[in-house]
Amino acid sequence: MSWPVQSGTFRLGDFPVQQGGVIRDARIAWRTHGTLNAARDNVILYPCSYTAQHPGMEFLIGPDGILDPTRWFIVIPNMFSNGLSSGAAETPDYPAVVTGWDLVQSQRRLLAEVFGVTKLAAVYGFLMGAQQAYHWAAICPEMVERAFVVCGSARTAVHNRVFLSALLRTLEAAPEHLGGGRFSAEPKASLRAFGHIYAGWALSQDFYRAGLYQSVLGAPDLETFLRTDWEERYYTLRAANLYAQIVTWMHGDISANSLYEGDLSHALGAIQAKMLLLPGETDLYFRVADNAAELPLLRHGALRPIPGIWGHRAGNPNPALLPAEFAFLRDAVRGWMEQ
Repeated sequence: MSWPVQSGTFRLGDFPVQQGGVIRDARIAWRTHGTLNAARDNVILYPCSYTAQHPGMEFLIGPDGILDPTRWFIVIPNMFSNGLSSGAAETPDYPAVVTGWDLVQSQRRLLAEVFGVTKLAAVYGFLMGAQQAYHWAAICPEMVERAFVVCGSARTAVHNRVFLSALLRTLEAAPEHLGGGRFSAEPKASLRAFGHIYAGWALSQDFYRAGLYQSVLGAPDLETFLRTDWEERYYTLRAANLYAQIVTWMHGDISANSLYEGDLSHALGAIQAKMLLLPGETDLYFRVADNAAELPLLRHGALRPIPGIWGHRAGNPNPALLPAEFAFLRDAVRGWMEQ
């Protein structure tokens, strides 16, 4: 890489969370790309999506990428329960619920105490990262100049929660489940089912009808695709962490705090950032309609659906496989950063 890259771990001590409980000896693994300027105002926060770790997010970063590290200082805080930061699988007495509020407060400390940053040029996020971008804009309106919500929403929709409930019930049905998202051993059969459920939601009906798992992704048949791209992926992850992050996702709501007391309209109207909402045109659980309902309540916002039939995956496009979706996001983000 032709730009500075740093990594580290920020220790928060015992970190109390919004709905009760404490993350003992909490830590956030982080990585940065680029150079922080003297004014400390060229920062883009790039929070994680579901299960993601920073190495799997860096393909968006580059001089010709969506996030340019030769101009911006990009900070990736690894989300709780992603296997690098503190998580349910590794931490005794991990809280039952960790919320978007908690993620913002922990990341705010990281930015202030490690980098001396109190102002963000932007927050860019996909899926749970998009939820965090929305939370940042609502909870810290004076800090955030712009936010990019890629396949996300201000409040997890009811239909979205039904999808998440299916995943939780699948993990809970495992004989290894001890209760409360804790497991005596990794529940391999449930993780296999988990992957199959996810495969049916993350990609659109049109994706499967067109056979893109063969023609673009190179699988010889559907069975192989489900095994290599979904089953084997979830076999490598800890069930307790999968469970904990789903609980966070399910509780996604920028108004669920003492600032807004559940009033979503108030929370959306309090956002000062320039908000660019980028849902996938064929996303099955973060729907364009959800962002369309939010848009009139924002002070400064625009809605630009990502075209194509890749469903939710369109929001996290590998440029080698989805060049059109990657170019769409790059052009949208770079144009918004100039406003």
